[in-house]
Amino acid sequence: MSLLNTLTLITSDRKRTASPIVLRRNKLITKLEEQLQMCLSKRDNTLFAPKRIKIYTDKITGERKSIETTKRLREWYWTNESGKISLSIRYGSYVLQLNKKGSNAIECTNTDELIETLKSLKSAVADGDLDDAINSITKAPRLSFK
Repeated sequence: MSLLNTLTLITSDRKRTASPIVLRRNKLITKLEEQLQMCLSKRDNTLFAPKRIKIYTDKITGERKSIETTKRLREWYWTNESGKISLSIRYGSYVLQLNKKGSNAIECTNTDELIETLKSLKSAVADGDLDDAINSITKAPRLSFK
């Protein structure tokens, strides 16, 4: 009993799920990290091939099997007409609107600035700066069903 007297005892309930906005932020941060790693590997001329587990059913035996495959990624950045790099932020298949005017891309002068922009975007998403843009994108498909 002396051990229990030395500990701080409380009554608490464990939350089973995080709030939807936190889950959305984490999803976007994960995707930004993939883009950052892809950009770093392209700058350093190394191979970046993230893996994922693919589950399929064998047609002969009917047994479910899993195999590790490379994840197919698309770059969110491209070189525009002026020779600068444009970066759009995607959430699923949608491009996020970054401000009220409807801007949907960030212009960077070179690859190093693109890397720094991706790093700062990760911290901005974690701070909740893009919550309005994420919420507007996630509500759009629901509105089309009404």
